[in-house]
Amino acid sequence: MNSTPAYVLVVEDDAKIAQLLLDYLRNAGYEASAVGDGSVALRTIAQRAPDVLVLDWMLPGLDGIEVCKAVRASSDLPILMLTARVDEVDRLLGLDTGADDYVCKPFSPREVVARVRSLLRRVQGRASTAAQPWSVDEASFRIAWRGHWLALTRQEFLMLRLMLNRPGRVYSRAQLLDAVGDALRDVSDRAIDSHIKNIRRKIDAADPGCDCIASVYGVGYRFDALQ
Repeated sequence: MNSTPAYVLVVEDDAKIAQLLLDYLRNAGYEASAVGDGSVALRTIAQRAPDVLVLDWMLPGLDGIEVCKAVRASSDLPILMLTARVDEVDRLLGLDTGADDYVCKPFSPREVVARVRSLLRRVQGRASTAAQPWSVDEASFRIAWRGHWLALTRQEFLMLRLMLNRPGRVYSRAQLLDAVGDALRDVSDRAIDSHIKNIRRKIDAADPGCDCIASVYGVGYRFDALQ
């Protein structure tokens, strides 16, 4: 196993917050550095890609959303967004842009460290493809779980396939609806929740006790890579 500590880049223009996060991240065993400008952040990432990017929403010049878009255009780098905006629309905008997770200010630095640790576990889970219990048959709209075909409807297949493509990524109900396209016309949040409930039940039938689809309060759902 590689003993090199994971490298976390903090992009935060408030020097006190940035230093606080650096102290906690370093105490947790991570290598960490900070920059306070979005344009500088992109140049820093180009020189050395971090293992996790902790990105403030409001930055001078190039803001966090634009940085997130630029990073996501060429990289699957895990991104934790820091935001003082608490309404759901802004949260979803951050997630639609490609952020993997978010923390609202004011926050506990311990929570940020915990979220960073979780993102790193998810990346390790995605890398361990040999341990994945699922396989996707795109041509026949089927997903096998531990060797058993799940009895999924077309809508359920499309939703689960989307989540399997990026374990750890939070998907809003609107994104899950977009994934099914014309398969659902008149739909409500309750209908999406019902489909997710059915997917969970079918996975549990093939793999008893497996609880891999998490509800993210006020946003949507996340598929967690199995450890």
